[in-house]
Amino acid sequence: MGDVAVGARSGHDGEDHRGHPVEAADRAPDDGVTSGSDPAAGGDGPPPGEPPRTGGEGSGGPAPKAKKPRSFWKELPILIGIALVLALLIKTFLVQAFSIPSASMENTLRIGDRVLVDKLTPWFGSEPERGEVVVFHDPDDWLAGENPAEPNAFQTVLSWIGLMPSAEEKDLIKRVIGVGGDTVSCKGTGPLTVNGKALNEPYVYPGNTPCSQDDQGGQFTVKVPKGFVWVMGDHRQNSRDSRYNQSDRNHGMVPVDQVVGRAIVKAWPISHWGTLPVPDTFDQTGLNDRSAASAALTVAPQGLALVGAVPVVLWRRRRAQDAETR
Repeated sequence: MGDVAVGARSGHDGEDHRGHPVEAADRAPDDGVTSGSDPAAGGDGPPPGEPPRTGGEGSGGPAPKAKKPRSFWKELPILIGIALVLALLIKTFLVQAFSIPSASMENTLRIGDRVLVDKLTPWFGSEPERGEVVVFHDPDDWLAGENPAEPNAFQTVLSWIGLMPSAEEKDLIKRVIGVGGDTVSCKGTGPLTVNGKALNEPYVYPGNTPCSQDDQGGQFTVKVPKGFVWVMGDHRQNSRDSRYNQSDRNHGMVPVDQVVGRAIVKAWPISHWGTLPVPDTFDQTGLNDRSAASAALTVAPQGLALVGAVPVVLWRRRRAQDAETR
């Protein structure tokens, strides 16, 4: 037999046993592919009298009601909780605020100033460098005999979330003058020398001399061991720093692992706002051997902040696009 041509038929398509013509629509197909939704073709279409089905499962039912957004007051505790968690994480790993309790760093820092301390960079192996203002834990009872003021309830809450320092931590803030391997010396009223290089110190409190003429530690020549730093206050004649703690177990040195971080910004009050850069005098040839790797580590917080911001920006853009297509 030859091939059967498939096409449209006109008129009638055969006869029944009585000789009456039979239309194609009245005959069950012998073969071929039919649509499952075609009731005439034996599919699963709706029975007679049932309303036609529409595409999509369950789309014939009532549309779901949009969820009513929560009120601001219901969301406020959640927002506060998230803010507290973020503050604790920032305090622990990134930045913490510290209050200046004494005049030892005047006029660079004054009593009551708040500074922000970078706590992230040390996680990447960066160590304190000459000229930086750093916060460090009391290495060996430097604060003995001092009675810090008891914080009130409000200050206690602020210290818990990192907006104020804890009175129990006994932290100090000074300027790094010498690092491991340096020789630091004071003779007469100065100037102060590091590795034989005289420092020009415009940050020293007006009326003070770079070196103090006394027999308590103001005249000295010391070599800083590896893993330690030598620190001094900018208010030279009013600072109990490395000079006056040479009888302790570290000979006045501060272990690097006791350094909390570098103070980078004076954040409060607004009238005292400003950064705390390393003075140019520490960039002298032969004095500062800062490596490129160390310099790269100092920008780690800014770089990580940028990287961390990218997912947030992308998420916000995605949400805005979804809102536009609704």
